Amino acid sequence: MILRQMKYFVAVVDCNSFTAAAEQCYISQSAISQQIQALENELGVELIHRKNRRFSLTPTGQYFYSHCKAILTQVDELISETRRIGADDELQLRIGYLRCYSGLELRQSIADFSKKYPEVDINIVNGTHEELYDMLRLGSVDLVLNDQRRAFSDLYVNFELMQCGCYAELSLLNPLSQKEQVSLDELRQIPCILISSREQQNAEQEYYQNTLGFGGSYIFADSLEKGRLMVVSNRGFLPIESVGTLPPEGTSIRRLPIYQGDRRIMRNYCVFWRKDKTNYYMEEFADTLHKLLTEGE
Repeated sequence: MILRQMKYFVAVVDCNSFTAAAEQCYISQSAISQQIQALENELGVELIHRKNRRFSLTPTGQYFYSHCKAILTQVDELISETRRIGADDELQLRIGYLRCYSGLELRQSIADFSKKYPEVDINIVNGTHEELYDMLRLGSVDLVLNDQRRAFSDLYVNFELMQCGCYAELSLLNPLSQKEQVSLDELRQIPCILISSREQQNAEQEYYQNTLGFGGSYIFADSLEKGRLMVVSNRGFLPIESVGTLPPEGTSIRRLPIYQGDRRIMRNYCVFWRKDKTNYYMEEFADTLHKLLTEGE
C-alpha cells in the first residue's frame, strides 16, 4: 500500500493540486486526501502542511518527496526489465523463406544465430513469393527471405542481401546440358518447372512468363526435392537463383547460367520485415545472413 501512497504523494506535489492529482491518478479528491493522511500516519510525520485551501511541503515532506521520485523511477525500471525478461523467456523468431530457395547459408545463419541467442525459439516456414508476402503482411511470420518483385514499401524494412544470377538446372540427358550457358530462347523449347503450391501456380507462371520472359510450357512441383527429381527424369528445366552457395549438382544434373541476349538474368534478394514490428533479433538475424552470403564475394 505504501508504494501506491508514495505515487499519490508525488502526484500531489508535482501537480501542486489535490484535485489535479486525483484526476491524474483516476481516483476521487477525497480518496487521495485520505491516502496522503494515511501515509503521514504510517510514517508518524507531517509531510504536507495544510492551511485553508492551500498547502506547502514541510522540510520532512521535501526530503521524502525527493527520495520518492528516485525510488519510484527505480521501481518502474524494475517492472519494465522484469517484463522484458519474462517476454524473452517465450521469445520466438518466425522466419519465412522461398520454397525454391536452395542456398546453404540460411541453414548456417540459423545455426549461428541459435548458438548466439539460445533464448530465442526459431520457427521456419516456406512458401511462394506471394504466400510469404501475405504471411508478413498479416503477421504470421516476423521476417522473410524473398525475391524482390515489387517496388520497396516504406511500411517494411527492405534489407538488401545480394543480386544473384539465375541458373537453369537441366538433366544430363538434355543436349543443352553440354553448353556453358543457355539462353531464354533455347529454354522455350523445354517445359519450365516451378516450385509452387496449387493455389499460387497461376501467379508464379505469370511472373516468370511476363516479367522474366520465360516462354514455353510450365509444369509444377510442390517442393524443391520433387522439382529436382523431375529434372533428373528430363521432364523440364528448373530455374534456380544463386543466393549464396548452391548444393552440388550431382551426377545427373547440370546447372547453367541463363542469358537474354548478352545480358545475364539477375535477381534481387532481400530480407523483409515490418517496420512497426522491428526488434533487435530481426536485425541480428538479417545481419548474420548477410555476412554469410557476402563472405565469399
